Amino acid sequence: MTSIPLNAALAAETKANPPKPVEVIRTEYAPLKYVVSKVSLDFKLYTGKTLVESILTVTANNDLQNGESEGGEDGLVLDGEEATVKLLALTVDGCEATLVEDKDYVLKPGKLIIKGDTLRQGASKNENVMIVRTTVEIVPEDNTQLSGLYKSGDMYCTQCEAEGFRRITYYPDRPDVMATFEQVRVEANAKDFPVLLSNGNLIKEGMCEGGTNGDKRKFTIWSDPFPKPSYLFALVAGDLGCLEDSFTTMSGRNVALRFYSEHNNVSKLSYAVESLKRAMKWDEDTFGLEYDLDLFNVVAVESFNMGAMENKSLNVFNTSCVLADPKTSSDANYFRVEGIVAHEYFHNWTGNRVTCRDWFQLTLKEGLTVFRDQQFSGQINNCAAVQRISNVLTVRGMQFKEDAGPMSHPVRPESYIAMDNFYTATVYRKGAEVIRMYDTILGTDGFRKGMDLYFKRHDGSAVTCDDFLAAMADANDTDLSQFARWYYTSGTPTVTYVTSFDEEKGLFVVGLSQSSRSDEPLFIPVALGLLDKESGEEVLSTTILELKEMNQTFTFPVKKDVVPSILRNFSAPVKMVPASGVVNESDMAFLASNDTDGFNRWDSAQQLYAAAILNVMDGKEYAGTLDLVLSTFGATLNDASISDDAIRAYALILPGESTLAEAVSVVDPPAIRNARKFVKKAIAKKFKTELTAAYEKLTACVQADTVFKVDGESTGRRRLRNVYLGYLCALDETAEEQIEAAKIATAQFESATGMTDKLAAFNCLVSMSGKGESAREAAIQNFYDDANGDPLVIDKWFACLASADLPDLLDRVVKLTTHPDFTLKVPNRCRAVILSFTSSAAFHDDNGKGYEFLGDMLEKIDKVNSRVSARTTASSFLSWKRYNEKRASMMKAQLERLKAMPKISNDLLEIVMKGLK
Repeated sequence: MTSIPLNAALAAETKANPPKPVEVIRTEYAPLKYVVSKVSLDFKLYTGKTLVESILTVTANNDLQNGESEGGEDGLVLDGEEATVKLLALTVDGCEATLVEDKDYVLKPGKLIIKGDTLRQGASKNENVMIVRTTVEIVPEDNTQLSGLYKSGDMYCTQCEAEGFRRITYYPDRPDVMATFEQVRVEANAKDFPVLLSNGNLIKEGMCEGGTNGDKRKFTIWSDPFPKPSYLFALVAGDLGCLEDSFTTMSGRNVALRFYSEHNNVSKLSYAVESLKRAMKWDEDTFGLEYDLDLFNVVAVESFNMGAMENKSLNVFNTSCVLADPKTSSDANYFRVEGIVAHEYFHNWTGNRVTCRDWFQLTLKEGLTVFRDQQFSGQINNCAAVQRISNVLTVRGMQFKEDAGPMSHPVRPESYIAMDNFYTATVYRKGAEVIRMYDTILGTDGFRKGMDLYFKRHDGSAVTCDDFLAAMADANDTDLSQFARWYYTSGTPTVTYVTSFDEEKGLFVVGLSQSSRSDEPLFIPVALGLLDKESGEEVLSTTILELKEMNQTFTFPVKKDVVPSILRNFSAPVKMVPASGVVNESDMAFLASNDTDGFNRWDSAQQLYAAAILNVMDGKEYAGTLDLVLSTFGATLNDASISDDAIRAYALILPGESTLAEAVSVVDPPAIRNARKFVKKAIAKKFKTELTAAYEKLTACVQADTVFKVDGESTGRRRLRNVYLGYLCALDETAEEQIEAAKIATAQFESATGMTDKLAAFNCLVSMSGKGESAREAAIQNFYDDANGDPLVIDKWFACLASADLPDLLDRVVKLTTHPDFTLKVPNRCRAVILSFTSSAAFHDDNGKGYEFLGDMLEKIDKVNSRVSARTTASSFLSWKRYNEKRASMMKAQLERLKAMPKISNDLLEIVMKGLK
């Protein structure tokens, strides 16, 4: 082993002259000539230094066709970041002990290539197997990127997706190299790190020989029998508490479930454990998929770039996605925990057992698994309509925006510079909608048949989106070649509709036309129902219209005129617009009161509300539309037939500002906010008496409910009550109204027994001014004091303050960045302040200071964690072309500023360059 790293010169060179970013192209994919089939790793963790020894069993790639390999390299291509990985030793069994650079191996930026002749010299005569050994040194404590092996508080942990393993050691760090990690040994100080975890089953643990009382070391040895790519590797070392449970699979295997966290958070793990057990049972019942090991570990980590990571048998979770209790977690937090726990578990089959051939196929595992977790959440809680509404709000508010901007890409992207930038709403959310369309077109039974064939063909393999489509088509003996266009078409398609009724012939005609960025028509399933125009009764239950041409006409025999309910359950991720360009407001009001499809009933009301808000914003005549809004709102408020409080709550909420922004050609955030507030006040004034009575009735119910529950009835009741509170607090024009609003919000804030009600009241209070100012300041201090240092509660405090509707919000946010509890090193905290502020109308103030503030922060964040700077903050500038000339020029100037920044990260540079196109 050398004292001077073998890659020291390369590290110095790339530091002085960073290589130019390289664009990776999907169509240029090529397999490796040599691959790793087995791996053994040995980690020795010391303060300020970790040694990693690897033994790689290398074989020729039997799947290689036509002799074509990546870069045409005749050798083993290993990825490694020389800036973070010091290569101390490199040997090939059967070769001379000391390999010679350029003769036996080549070092390039990010690569170590062991030449083919050297490998073949060391190959065993009988099996043509080669053994490559490396020793490297890394410093997890210096890893602020939180990619690879890093330190989070007092805990060591890993995040290897997408390309973090190359920050741990040299290895073919790509998803199509699936190797068996036969042995992973982890060694550390026994006192500070009594818990040492990795993938698979625990084979052995014990104390190391030697060492004094303060420096005794322990070890564990793990083995994972299932081949996996390097991105699924995981390691955790820390002094952690554990909540243990078990699950018996459908074949009778007893699986130990162990959830780890800091000792003071163990009591907050129970809900996640129960969520996992529900997900395991659901996957067995729905898809026949059973867990395949004897142990399933989950670890909660505070500093984590993502929500969670599905590492085989060792899931690592952001604390915000796994910890929950009534005093610190809202209902939304509980739902998020349940959904993400299920999502990561479902990845065991859709992502781990069958994974992606390359990162362009990311939606193959993520879109499919998002669809699975959405189905789980809707079915397990008996709230399919509520779940669907929630999903579509995200698609329309986030993914449609992405489709309309410079980061627009197909669900299967064509190129990337930094893969981390493509963990997007398009890949995840639109990808899930693409999977849902399979289910819609083929039916539930047909979709299950396709899934069964997919696993039968590809278990243990790295495959493509085309392989999934082929399984679906072959299992159902149907042609889905046209459907494949969804995978390479970017942007949001538009479907235009026109209807007519021929009373003499008794025919109702629906004409559909599609437009998209595809040169050829897409296969778009459009769910349609028809309701009698007089009685409101459904005369045609949901029927799937297969729109496969640019223009199609569908005819239905009816006795009387009907109102169409189009795109039920949001059957395709498209924009549905009338051919006239003007929504029939009377039809929307009719559907909002009568539609039998829960989603479309909600959506019709949303379209009506949006029409009123946009008319107000544009200075158009709005009285007639507002009258329909008030009538619809009042009917929903008093409709005794609505038994689900959550459905009523969603039906009464106005469209969000991000959704409204997608309905205009030039975005004016302050104008959107003001128009929305105007309509909200109008509703609140009209129904103040009814809203007050309804609020007080639900308050009595909440106060009488002494046992906290996260079931549909309880969460729906809390959601509806807080919708009423929001309307009542919107009345704030006079001093009397301000006092009254502060009084009701403060009363709920102080009496709340759970975070849901407390947070809803706090959100109202932080935006109060005038006579409500003293109540606001008192609540701000009390919420912080009550948090008692709990990081997740403090995150909520920061987020609420950073998004308050106050004229001096920027000054307040700048002050928040100097708060002792604020840090750029913890992604949750950074997002709570910066991302919350950029979502506010104040960010877009005409003076441009909000844009300057974000530019300043991005310069700082990029030096600490480029994934946060690129993925969660810089994107706020990307849609600059959709704003007026003044705002657009100021946002573009910040992008130009960032582009000129010395040593800008590849992650941020890619976002900035796309934004400037």
